[in-house]
Formats: sequence, C-alpha cells, structure tokens
Amino acid sequence: MPFSEFLGNERIVAALRGALAQDRVPHALLFSGPAGVGKFTLARLFAQAANCEQRKDDSCGVCDTCRRIALLAEPQRLIEQGLAERGESADAAMVERMPLILQSHPDVWALVPDPVRLKNPVARPMLRIGQIRAAQRAAYFQPMARRRVFIFDGADTMRWEVQNVLLKILEEPPGSATLILTAPSPYSVLPTILSRCMLFHFAPLATAEVERILTEKTEKSPAQIKQAAQLSEGSPGIALEIDADAALKRRQAAVKILERSARGQGFTQLFAETSALAKDREDSFESQLAVFYGILTDLLELSSGVKQPMLRNPSLKKDLEALSRNVDSRWVMRAIQGLDEISFGARRNLNRQLSLDALAASLAPRV
Repeated sequence: MPFSEFLGNERIVAALRGALAQDRVPHALLFSGPAGVGKFTLARLFAQAANCEQRKDDSCGVCDTCRRIALLAEPQRLIEQGLAERGESADAAMVERMPLILQSHPDVWALVPDPVRLKNPVARPMLRIGQIRAAQRAAYFQPMARRRVFIFDGADTMRWEVQNVLLKILEEPPGSATLILTAPSPYSVLPTILSRCMLFHFAPLATAEVERILTEKTEKSPAQIKQAAQLSEGSPGIALEIDADAALKRRQAAVKILERSARGQGFTQLFAETSALAKDREDSFESQLAVFYGILTDLLELSSGVKQPMLRNPSLKKDLEALSRNVDSRWVMRAIQGLDEISFGARRNLNRQLSLDALAASLAPRV
C-alpha cells in the first residue's frame, strides 16, 4: 500500500515522504489524534517506505520487505498468535519475560497495549516495561534493510515509570532507528518525551471521505454508511467497526444525563443512569468519556452562537439544540473541566460512578 492510498492528513504524508527523500528522518515521531484516524496505519506505511527495496520515499508493495511489513496491517491476528504462545495462564512475571511484540520483519517492531490473556483479557491493556526494555535492547542493532522502526501504539497507556525507560532511548537515540509513538493527545506522555519527538497531529477526516472508505471496504447500505460515518466523528477505523445502533444509544444516554444535570431535577433517575454507565462492560470507560467530550464540543459551538456549526453528532441535532438553549458556554466549560478531572482520576482508580455523580450534581443550577 503506497502513501497515495492513505486518505486524509495529506500534509503529514508529504512531510514524511520529504524526510525520506532527503535522508533526514527524525529519530522520534509522535502521532497524536483520535482513535481510528490512521495513526498506526501511517506508521506502518512509513516503515515500509523506509525499508522498501525499490523506492526511497514510498513503498512499492511488491518487494519481499514491503510484503512482510504489510502483514502488520492485521495486528489482531499477530496479537492472538503472541498471546497463544505465551499461554492463557500468564502471570505478571510471565508477561514481562515474554513481552508482546508484533514482528513480521526483523527491522520493524510494533508494540501494542498488552491485554495479557486472549480469553480473559485485562480491563485496560497497556504498554508494559518488558516490551519497552526489549525495544531498548534491540534499538541499537544495525538494520538488515535500511532503517529499524519501532512503533509504540497507545503510548498514553504507559505508566510514568515505564515512560522513563522509553525516555532513556530517546536521550541517546540510535542513528539507524526511528521510534514512532501514537497517542490521542501529546499531553498524555511525559513532557520530557514530547520534547524529544517531532509532533504530528492527525485531524479527523471529512464525513465524505469516511463514507468513501466504507463504500470501498464494506457492503453496507447507503443509509448504514451515512449513519456510521456520522457517528465515527471522522475516524474511518471506528466507522468500519462501529455498531451504529449501540453507538447512537450511548450518545442518547449521555445527552439525557447532561439534560438532567442542566435542569437539576430527577436525581434518582440521573444517578441510576450514571451507575449503569459506570458498570457498562461493553465499552471502555475512556470511550464513554470520549462520547461526552464529543457532545460537549457540539454544545460549545451551539451555545457560543457559531453560525454554521460542524456537529460531531448530527443525528442528535434537535436534542443538542434544545439543550443548548438551557445552558451557556460557561456551563459547557465547567462540564469539560469536570470530565478532565474524571479522566485523570480514572488513571488513579478513583470511583467512577461517584465521580460522575459529583460532576452531574455540580452542573445543576445554582440557587
């Protein structure tokens, strides 16, 4: 797959191709942006182009090196293979001794959040110290092709002490290797890591581009494609996997919670709804918070009087417009700040339901 087949974020693609063409490849890159927008895919394409046997600034897709690295396009199969080799009964020590590393070519490693087990995965997979130490040892080996590439997908899942191990590689970067980190936000990694990376922020794709991808890669009906593209918020990866009906229900539930909070009424029902949200195991808590962020972003545009708002939840336009008439931008900013605190607290295992209840109560009208 050459760079030309990658949709969206053309400036980032052009910058990477230019770096390869001029042999001025940075030792560390940070790809930030929402989930499913193509960060891991572009990192893989860069690894192919950096090692292609026939081209210098792109991949030919037919040489042995390109074809082997292209196997990373389906990481789930490699993840399942790695977990099966480690065994279903892996404990913490085994997880560190046999780190999960996706490698279809000697020069390209993909390190992804480790779910520990295949049948009984942990609730929050993360990049672990065993994976980082394995990359630390391998980063200074000479490449068999042109350049070693290490992709740290989900760098935001690393604990601080694990990030400090990665920092040691960045402080003394190997000349023949490039480290690519992916994260939803540049501020989810240590400032010392951020300062040593060239930052590229991936913007969501236009709805029309997402619809084009769905048309090419799925057999969904036009109506299903339109709904999935709207709910994906510009992320084609999410659009390909999304259960549109379930996603819409989650967004409707989030709007109801915000409506009850804005009115300051029906707290019994409100707390029942936050309880159901906190106990939901079908979707990660981080994903649930992302739904609220998307809705509040729409509310911020509507309550601020933007003439032609680009809503992330157009299917909820009527409900959002009704809610925006009962709140102002200051209320929305308080809600966003409260979500930030919940997101930070979730990393420290604070009680999720109590945090949501406290936020909902704090948004009630002040007498």
